[in-house]
Amino acid sequence: MRFLYTLIFYSLVPFILFRLLWRSFAAPAYARRWAERFGFFPALSTPKKVVWLHTVSVGEFLAALPLIRRLQADVDVQLVITTTTPTGSERVRATLGNSVFHVYAPYDLPDVLARFFRRVKPSLYLVMETELWPNTLAACAKYNVPAVLINGRLSERSARGYARFGALTKPMLQSLRYAAIQNPIDAARFVALGLPAEKAKVTGNIKFDLALSDVLREQAASLKNQLSGNGRRLVLIAASTHQGEDEIILDAFAQVRAGSFASARSAVLVLVPRHPERFERVGQLCASRGFNLARRSENNWADTHDILLGNTMGELMLMFGASDVAFVGGSLVPNGGHNFIEPAAWGLPLLSGEHLFNFAEVARLLTDAGALTRVNSAQSLADEFIRLVSDESLRAKVGAAALQVAVDNRGALDKTLLVIADC
Repeated sequence: MRFLYTLIFYSLVPFILFRLLWRSFAAPAYARRWAERFGFFPALSTPKKVVWLHTVSVGEFLAALPLIRRLQADVDVQLVITTTTPTGSERVRATLGNSVFHVYAPYDLPDVLARFFRRVKPSLYLVMETELWPNTLAACAKYNVPAVLINGRLSERSARGYARFGALTKPMLQSLRYAAIQNPIDAARFVALGLPAEKAKVTGNIKFDLALSDVLREQAASLKNQLSGNGRRLVLIAASTHQGEDEIILDAFAQVRAGSFASARSAVLVLVPRHPERFERVGQLCASRGFNLARRSENNWADTHDILLGNTMGELMLMFGASDVAFVGGSLVPNGGHNFIEPAAWGLPLLSGEHLFNFAEVARLLTDAGALTRVNSAQSLADEFIRLVSDESLRAKVGAAALQVAVDNRGALDKTLLVIADC
């Protein structure tokens, strides 16, 4: 059986190479540092205990940052952080510099993983959320490296997908030392797929444990003064948008600007596409709709602008802090939504589409608290924007509810660290 699995995975090598080449056309950064993905890089040399943490991209890395800081406090630990995407890699380097050892994650192929393990020699493997790969976990078992799933989540949709490959899924989950899972519903799904019940630890969502520093608050206040004309205009943000959503958002914003309330007519929009390869295309779309556009990278905002295009990396938290109402994307199209906790921590009223399967539990908490409203069209999005911008007391009430959910659900980080300490 093991030979069959190896044969299957190596048959995928041509497809992996083609996909990497294809992605390089859309995002040229994928064309760089290919060798790392195949386990070729200078070996790590350290007398410390090596902890390998895998965070797929920017979102997972930022969510793991409080955990990273706590692990770095142990002077006997050397952190190795891998990512899959160039944007995630850029964020690791910009945030942590040389304080960690960083390379791209190895492909899930036995020989590639063997090279990686020889060069890194990890003592512990931590992986964020859902990025489970059978050969990687098999390699951990082979080299006696405890593997722990951190902040685990498993939507009903993903569980059905894993169930179709039960012969791979069950041994993969059984090889985990522990799984620190966000909520009991997701834990039950993992157990149903083969995770031993004693390995399932419900710890909560570590994304709630983010902290807003004084420096960030000051920067956000400065940006908000700039965008709002010292408080004369309200700032709407549409964050982490995907293809197919920007047109809906711009249609809604046009309706807001045509509204009967002065606060709606003067509102400005911060539009932040999820993927950097879409920045310019979305900017052109805004201009084609007749909006006066400024780009964050050019720092050229003026009172005459209608839209700020968030075309920089690592500034989404700052932009949430400069806003009055937040729409979180990946939800008007079936991508499963994105992180609500960041805008909730700023006390913002929240809007989203209906497709929230990746953040179902957080969405439920916020909806039950009256902090999140779901929309399904440009018209309903415009209606909700107008309802919020025209009523200051409503904005304050809904935003306070969002902040309360964020505060009430903190504490997952400490529980997760207890799980890790038991390895």
